[in-house]
Amino acid sequence: MSKEKKQVQETQHAFLVAWGQYAKEIGLIDKLEAVKLRQKTYQHTPQGKVLEFLAGTLMGLKYLQEISLAAHPLDKDQAAAEAWGQQAWANYTGVSRTLSGLSWDEAHELGRVLEEISQPFLGAEMRLLRTHGKRLRLDGDLTGLPVSNTSKTYPNAAFGHMDDEIRLGYQASVVSLESPTYGRLWLSVEHHPGDTVSCTQAEALALAAENRLGLRPSRRTELLRQRIQAFEAAMGPTKERMKSQQETLKTAQARLEEAKQQIQERKLVLAELESVYQIRQRLERPTSKLAQARKQLQAAIRRKQSRENACQLAKKRLEKTQARLSNHQAELAHLQQRLDHFKQENAANLDPIEAEFRLDAGFGTYENVALLIEMGYEVYTKPNNHKVVSFLRSKIIENTAWTQVGANAEMTAWPNVAFENCPYPLNAAVERFYTGKTIKHGALFHFGNDHVTDDLDDWFEHYNGRQIIEAGIKEGKQVFYLHRIKVRSEPAIYLQECFVLFAANFIRWATHWMTAQAQTADNALDVSRLGIKRQVKVAAHVSASVVRDSEGILLRFSSHSAFSGKVLRLSSGAKPPPVKHSFFDVLCHFLPLRI
Repeated sequence: MSKEKKQVQETQHAFLVAWGQYAKEIGLIDKLEAVKLRQKTYQHTPQGKVLEFLAGTLMGLKYLQEISLAAHPLDKDQAAAEAWGQQAWANYTGVSRTLSGLSWDEAHELGRVLEEISQPFLGAEMRLLRTHGKRLRLDGDLTGLPVSNTSKTYPNAAFGHMDDEIRLGYQASVVSLESPTYGRLWLSVEHHPGDTVSCTQAEALALAAENRLGLRPSRRTELLRQRIQAFEAAMGPTKERMKSQQETLKTAQARLEEAKQQIQERKLVLAELESVYQIRQRLERPTSKLAQARKQLQAAIRRKQSRENACQLAKKRLEKTQARLSNHQAELAHLQQRLDHFKQENAANLDPIEAEFRLDAGFGTYENVALLIEMGYEVYTKPNNHKVVSFLRSKIIENTAWTQVGANAEMTAWPNVAFENCPYPLNAAVERFYTGKTIKHGALFHFGNDHVTDDLDDWFEHYNGRQIIEAGIKEGKQVFYLHRIKVRSEPAIYLQECFVLFAANFIRWATHWMTAQAQTADNALDVSRLGIKRQVKVAAHVSASVVRDSEGILLRFSSHSAFSGKVLRLSSGAKPPPVKHSFFDVLCHFLPLRI
């Protein structure tokens, strides 16, 4: 096609056309269309309808039916369809049927395509961070996706804590990477029933991030070995107590047998005396031998009951100790298995990374903190148990120094605090917030190389930097409507979660791509000044003329649009960051990571 030969179309979804062009550039459309789906093709392919669902996600459609019933329906936009490699879009009912028919294997395969497309960008960001000597900063969280409490059509939905309420729905566990180029990149999402709680997901979040990155920190095997040794030593008194209780039970059982034997003997004596008294027709008097024999038998019966009680008590104590020792042995075996696994991982991990994990209080149990420490992470979190705040506040004395860390916040901290149920000492801090006439308290935990107790301002700011993932979750719900579940099939719900997180990444990549295009016109649209929300809410819904020529695409925004008089040139041929994996990257990527 020559420069003079141009094709002009009209669109009501200008940026969706631009994103379609970018999707072709990075191979997204071809890869998604190559996924085998066990559904028939009539007028539209099932892969095309999956792409349409992704396009609707990028546009921030609140409901699936808006594909066909919005003021400017997507399925009537031919220019947008062709930009995404489709002859035409399907009606929303067809998209709904295709999504409902997806199997878990198909949904996971589509998710793997998104991961494959994302890998070059993640790889480039990791190389950039490591080149500048910076560690990877990971944030994890669990977010609720509520549905109607009376609904019975959402499979495997369950009641759980969502938005400070008990709601019916699902939970999505997510991990993000703080990116020097894009600000935030989503790494992974896992779908769970609504009753899933944060404290069960810390390890899964870390492993999901490692699987996506193909890299992991060096495991702290020496710390884990010391923990095992201390644990074994702590089991000594329990073993001694069990031996003592076994002897106590043995003695109690012997005394019980003695009491039983004594009852039998006294029953015989009583029977003989009763026979003598009957033969001789003697009366039984209170002080007679027969009366004394009855009293002795009753005393023996009471003695037997007392010794049965003592025996039962000794048995319960022994069983409790045995159960505790059994649990300790199981935990010891688990720790030893973890140590063996971590040794294997370290032996194969020739290119370890430095990484930190920031998590909120829901994940901050002692066991989770210990596990992340042993996995090699710099850990920033809050304690899961409110009693920790009370314990730390008890350490505060009248002349304790407080540091101003915010407009209404102060902190005081202690290095290497030993907590009873935590195997490792932690840097701990108390926060106090002035909220009107009241003061609220909180606490922070840290483990790692950062000297956080020397700079409380930095510790406070650094931990609260995890608001980046909270902002990402808010963006996912308010811009892409993650919490508006558009389908009733669980594999499709999982795919919606994948598409929302991918859409947030994709638009950030596309923004850099569009900004890098040669914009020679004076009235060129400055895409770098458009945030994600404005691109989705405005730019994806404005009208424009789509001019295709040999150089690519020119978007000429209409006079009735928010970008009236602006143009955007998109040249073809721009490529995404190349995938450059070292031998160590490839080796680490294929290592088994789960314990």
